[in-house]
Amino acid sequence: MNPASQIQFKSVQYCGQGDGPRLIVLGAVHGNETCGTRAIERLMAQLDSGALHIANGCLTLVPVANPLAYAKGERAGDRNLNRNLFPNAAPQDFEDHVANWLCPLLASHDVLLDLHSFNAHSQPFVMVGPRDNNGPLEPFQHARQERALARRLGVRRCVEGWLRTYGQGVQRRLRGDSQLDLVLRYGVGTTEYMRSTGGYALTLECGQHADPQAPHVAYQAILNTLAFLGLTDTAAPEALPDAQLDVLSMAEVHDKHHAGDHFSRDWASFDPVRQGEEIGRRADGTPVLAGFDGVMLFPDSAAGANCEWYYLARPSPGL
Repeated sequence: MNPASQIQFKSVQYCGQGDGPRLIVLGAVHGNETCGTRAIERLMAQLDSGALHIANGCLTLVPVANPLAYAKGERAGDRNLNRNLFPNAAPQDFEDHVANWLCPLLASHDVLLDLHSFNAHSQPFVMVGPRDNNGPLEPFQHARQERALARRLGVRRCVEGWLRTYGQGVQRRLRGDSQLDLVLRYGVGTTEYMRSTGGYALTLECGQHADPQAPHVAYQAILNTLAFLGLTDTAAPEALPDAQLDVLSMAEVHDKHHAGDHFSRDWASFDPVRQGEEIGRRADGTPVLAGFDGVMLFPDSAAGANCEWYYLARPSPGL
C-alpha cells in the first residue's frame, strides 16, 4: 500500500458568537517552509488555553497544508501544490488529493492568509493580487480590502503582478497557441484560487527558511489580521503609509532556453539591477542584459530549459 494514501488532512476551526468574516490561515503549503506551522501551533495553544479568544466570525487554521511534503521536509510531495491548484475528478498525484480537500475549504471562507518562507537571506514581503478588473485572466473586486490588510501585516515590502507576469511567459512559450487558458491554470495557487471564488488573499513570505524570527513574523501577522478583521477584540494595527512601504510591480519573466544558460553572479531576490547590466549568459555565450533599471526576483539557477529563470520588477509608487 502506498504510504501517502494513509495521510490525513487536518484543519481546526474557532468561531466567535458575533458576526464576522471567515478567515483561513495556511502553513506548510511547501513542506520545508515551517514558520507558518510554528506560528499556527503557537496561536492554537493560546486559543485552547483561553489566553486569546475569537469574538466574531470564524477562524480556520491549517497548520500543515501539504502533509506529504512536510513529512519529507521538502518543498513538494509529488509536485508543487501552489501551481495548478484546482479540484481534480481524477487525481493523479498527492497534490491533486490535497487540492480536492483544500479548494472547497478555501471557497467556504472570505479571506486567506498563506504563510511561506524563502531560501535567500532577505527581509519578509507580502504578495498582493491585481487591481480591481473584469479581465479574462484574474477578475477581481476586492483590491481595496486586500491592500488594506497588506498594510497591516507588519512587513514593509510588497510585490504585485504575479499572475499577469507569469502569463506573459506562458503566452511567449506557446506563441499564441489556443491552449493558453489551460496552461495559465498552472499559475494558480492558493491565493489565486481564493480570489477566483470571490474572496481575497495574501501570501506572506516571512523570511529565510531557517531564520528564527520567521515564525514570529508569521505569528504577529496572524494577530494583526485577526484584530484588523474584527475577529478578536484587540485594537486594530495602524496602516503603514506609502512612504514606509517598498512596493514592487513584477514586469518581466525570462526563461532558460538551454540547460547551459547560467547566471553571471549569484543573484538573490531584491538585488538591484541596472539597465544594460549582465544578468547571465546563454549556452552559446550570448550575454543576457537587463532592459531597464529594476529589481531581481525569484532567480532560479536550477531551472530547466524552457522554464522560468528569473523575474524583473519595477518600483511602484504605492499600494
